[in-house]
Amino acid sequence: MPRLRKLSVSFVVAALNMAPADEQYHPKDAVKAAINGTMITGAAGGLVSAIQNTLTKRNVSPWGVFTKTGGTIAVFAAVGGTYEFTRFASANLREKDDSLNTALGGFLAGSVLGLRFGSTPAVLGFGALTAVVLGAYDYTGGALTGYRKDPEMDEFDRKEALRKNRRRPIDQTISEIGEGRGIYAPGYDERRRERIKEKYGIEVPAKS
Repeated sequence: MPRLRKLSVSFVVAALNMAPADEQYHPKDAVKAAINGTMITGAAGGLVSAIQNTLTKRNVSPWGVFTKTGGTIAVFAAVGGTYEFTRFASANLREKDDSLNTALGGFLAGSVLGLRFGSTPAVLGFGALTAVVLGAYDYTGGALTGYRKDPEMDEFDRKEALRKNRRRPIDQTISEIGEGRGIYAPGYDERRRERIKEKYGIEVPAKS
């Protein structure tokens, strides 16, 4: 009897923890994402460092990209790696992929950017600003065109659904602009034959 009770309790717990297939979270590789982010932002930092090295007043060697302005590369790489790792690690820990993960990654990435100023207000300020900007950007759909209510839906299908949803009835369209120009109500051919017969007395044969 106690064994049966334990089995029933374990079955209930498993059933409560079981989520539908569509709502299950699939873990992501945070380390791989951090390496990719570090490489991408590090390359961008190398470009910025090269520009800074070119604009210096004194002549420096080409190695000045790494020796004189190499800190820019390090900061860019640290920001990208920190953002990607925090975002995916937070999603894995919370088992939820939402805008909060992006905000957390943005906060730590902005904090790394604020470390160059060497003050706590700068670290917190850059972190908060980056978190708000990236979190709001992700919450609104991650696109400058606006929020997409269903990111899984194809864009073409979404626009077709919007056109059908806002399409006017044919009777209203004809009453406002009349028939013609590719807009014809049902029975147009019969009405056209009758008008021609009444006005000109010509019998127009019906289309087969």
